[in-house]
Amino acid sequence: MSLGYIDAASGSMLLQLIVGGVAAMGLALKMWWRSFLRFLHIRKPEEDESSEPAMAPPPESVTPDPVREPVGKH
Repeated sequence: MSLGYIDAASGSMLLQLIVGGVAAMGLALKMWWRSFLRFLHIRKPEEDESSEPAMAPPPESVTPDPVREPVGKH
């Protein structure tokens, strides 16, 4: 088998395969490292962020509704 010629499509696919593999290995290593640190009790377990209240919108008196109050008319 001779790899004397690789066309652009094959080269692009090969590059995507390499970049995707490196990204997947990096993410897997990151997830493993976090669980490893939690196992050693170096890092606290992450809490659910969904239990934290989201930022409340500002009161209506502070932000005028552009439909009811056009800009420039007060």
